[in-house]
Amino acid sequence: MDFFSLWHQAALTSAGFFWMALWAFVLGYIISSLIQVLVTKERMQKAMGKTGPRSMALGTFFGFISSSCSFAALATTRSLFQKGAGLAPSIAFLLASTNLVIELGIVISIFLAWQFVVAEYIGGILLILFAWLFIRVTNPKKLIQQARERLDKNEEDHQHGGEQKSWKSKLTSREGWQQIGMTYVMEWQMVWKDVLIGFTVAGVIAAFVPESFFHGLFPGAGTEGTPGFLSLLAQTLIGPFAAFFTFIGSMGNIPLAAVLFGNGVSFAGVMAFIFSDLVVLPVLRINAQYYGWKMSLYILALLLSGLVFVSLIMHYGFAAFGMLPDASTVQTATERDHFKVDYGFILNLIFLAISAVLVFFWYRAKHANSGHEHHHDHGGGAGAGTWVLRGFVVIAAAWLAGGLLVAPLMA
Repeated sequence: MDFFSLWHQAALTSAGFFWMALWAFVLGYIISSLIQVLVTKERMQKAMGKTGPRSMALGTFFGFISSSCSFAALATTRSLFQKGAGLAPSIAFLLASTNLVIELGIVISIFLAWQFVVAEYIGGILLILFAWLFIRVTNPKKLIQQARERLDKNEEDHQHGGEQKSWKSKLTSREGWQQIGMTYVMEWQMVWKDVLIGFTVAGVIAAFVPESFFHGLFPGAGTEGTPGFLSLLAQTLIGPFAAFFTFIGSMGNIPLAAVLFGNGVSFAGVMAFIFSDLVVLPVLRINAQYYGWKMSLYILALLLSGLVFVSLIMHYGFAAFGMLPDASTVQTATERDHFKVDYGFILNLIFLAISAVLVFFWYRAKHANSGHEHHHDHGGGAGAGTWVLRGFVVIAAAWLAGGLLVAPLMA
């Protein structure tokens, strides 16, 4: 193939990836929006002040019912920690809100085998247990004190007054549904850049990068049988290293994980890559802004060692029961018919209609309450990382537009 044909194939694959996952995104963010509007954070904060089993369980549960956007999870975790929640329950909330949420499991099931969905949820719980043990063993009292002092110094309270209505009254009122619509739109505002970049990169890699590249990058990839321990360990380290320098969040890296698996990367290596959404460069930078660099690097070490350990445990656990997924049964990204009329196509139409209704409620609320909107805190401000991300967004949009419209005419 010439360059323009590959360009078109890459753009079409990226668009196809998004179309395949669209209904899952909409369903997940509808659920997330309902929970965020109907469940208050005050109860979460009061219940997570200690580091015992009850606080850890509550942190995990509240994370499970919260948003899966990495940046929103970081902001909420900071708020919980700042209001008195222990470090371990706060990390449990962070891990649960990015690994145990429903929409992420749905997207994984679309692009990968069912084993990855099971490993995502079991591995998420193991990550939380590992983090609890890591914090108890290292006992970073001085770091915790410094982080709290930094947050207290830079605290900016944005209290939203007014009477707190019950969840029943919210579901039966126009104002309640307008709030749900606003939350739903803000969910998309938080993730669309990650999704655009992640799906674009996945399409580029699927079309342009040969299988031999992955075999060279990941030791033992593509070999017959199960790679040895050292090869698996290397893959679980290379996966996070590759993810570290991306700006892709938890939802955006799933199609890329499918590309890695289809090119011979092991179950452990792919799981390590999926778990790496909280060790990427923007997250490190945001945590440094919140807690200081020492605490940010401590959290990075905790998460990185945890995901490597858990990914290996998941691999050998599934292997012991003969449950490792077979990459040969997964269609390559460029061979799939992403736009065929099937259940996914019908679900897309249904959820697009529901999405239009929620956008209408958002539109009405925006004009009724202009100047009083609440925005999620990404913690990024307008720093260099934010401008780099915006640059990648422009490049990705131009690449997709050119690949879908211009490349076929020039081929």
